[in-house]
Amino acid sequence: METSPNSSSMKIGPEICDQERADDDDSIWALLKQVTIPFFIAGGAMVLAGLYFDYIQEWVAFKEVPEIIVLVPALLGLKGNLEMTLAARLSTEANLGMMNNSKDHLSIMTGNIALVQLQAIVIAILACSTGCLLIIVEGNMIIIEHIIMLFACCISTASLASFILAVVTGFIVIFSIYFKVNPDNIATPMAASLGDITSILIISLLATELYKTIDNNIWICIIIIAVYIMMLPFLFWFARRNPHTSKVVSSGWVPVILAMLISTLGGISLKNFMERYKTLPAFQPVMNGVGGNLVSIQASRLSTLLHMKSHLGDLPENTDIVISPIKILYSRDSYSATCRVLMGLAVPGQLLFAVVIMLVRHSFIVSTGSLFLLFYVIAALSQVYILMYSAYVMTHFVWKWSINPDTTTIPYLTAIGDFLGIIFLGAAYTLLDMMGLKEQL
Repeated sequence: METSPNSSSMKIGPEICDQERADDDDSIWALLKQVTIPFFIAGGAMVLAGLYFDYIQEWVAFKEVPEIIVLVPALLGLKGNLEMTLAARLSTEANLGMMNNSKDHLSIMTGNIALVQLQAIVIAILACSTGCLLIIVEGNMIIIEHIIMLFACCISTASLASFILAVVTGFIVIFSIYFKVNPDNIATPMAASLGDITSILIISLLATELYKTIDNNIWICIIIIAVYIMMLPFLFWFARRNPHTSKVVSSGWVPVILAMLISTLGGISLKNFMERYKTLPAFQPVMNGVGGNLVSIQASRLSTLLHMKSHLGDLPENTDIVISPIKILYSRDSYSATCRVLMGLAVPGQLLFAVVIMLVRHSFIVSTGSLFLLFYVIAALSQVYILMYSAYVMTHFVWKWSINPDTTTIPYLTAIGDFLGIIFLGAAYTLLDMMGLKEQL
């Protein structure tokens, strides 16, 4: 009988876990070695995404259809939710010894690609609908051609980015197996970081091309929307019949939908902050991306640990769902050590990425830049700390209720991280503004 991470009667496969169980591989040093390089590679991709996002906001399509800006956090959040959840599922499958031959690889990957495509298209439609409603609530005028173009652009971006990233994530997990590296430490941050630049690149190119169709060829956008809608029944059927994704098809929707709503609210906040501070868009993908990457590692490791030590619905002995916020950093448990390592990476990482962006953009004079970096790092650490604590509580809570955290926690955590990142970054800018430094921002 086949098992999957959705099953409550899983057996731990020996192939990958042997080394992970060893004392050396459980050490902080082992975690640091495996996480650091992917983290900084991911950070480099996020810096590029931030600089590119800052650049494209002046393009005609983004100026004439500002609703696209509202949907950027939702699209990036959607990509992160789907791809990091996929990475967590595949990492758990790998750590449980269920991806040991090419037949398993093919079955798991095809089922998950169909599932991710299904989720991407449906959630993109919902994100567009929600974004349009929020725009109406704000009292802004809606132009029907803009809305059609927005739907076509959003759905196409979600589908193309999700397909590319699902394939890349699968290969990362397979290579991790081959090189005997824990995919929990690599797959989720790499999937998240590559997704930011991929999604922003795709949406910018599609928005530019589809904007040209608004006046005389809007039917092109209508055909694109119709084709994707017609694909949905086939994708549902294919994912439903695959044993590795059959349960997720029916149970994995609530987290990504609620996460999308949170990210869309973040998009409204982002749009408002962007109107006041012209340099903010360059830092937004980095602020959100680093927090999302780090918490995805923590959540994925917590989930894998629970899968290894207990059955779904039963917590390991002496394990509490809610712990002291201080204990998340200062205890002898492995989750606390992981938290210290990840938060330790956040400080030099965020400083480095922010300085690179400032140098490339020639932003700020020296005195303002130093003050900005101080506020920026405080905002980033606050975001990551809240996410680390939330990851522990949420993962153990859903596990106790017999819900697989691999398909549940990461969407919520990344969406909360996106929202907090935008709010905290905006707060840093607002404080500098209140100090009379707005002209230098």
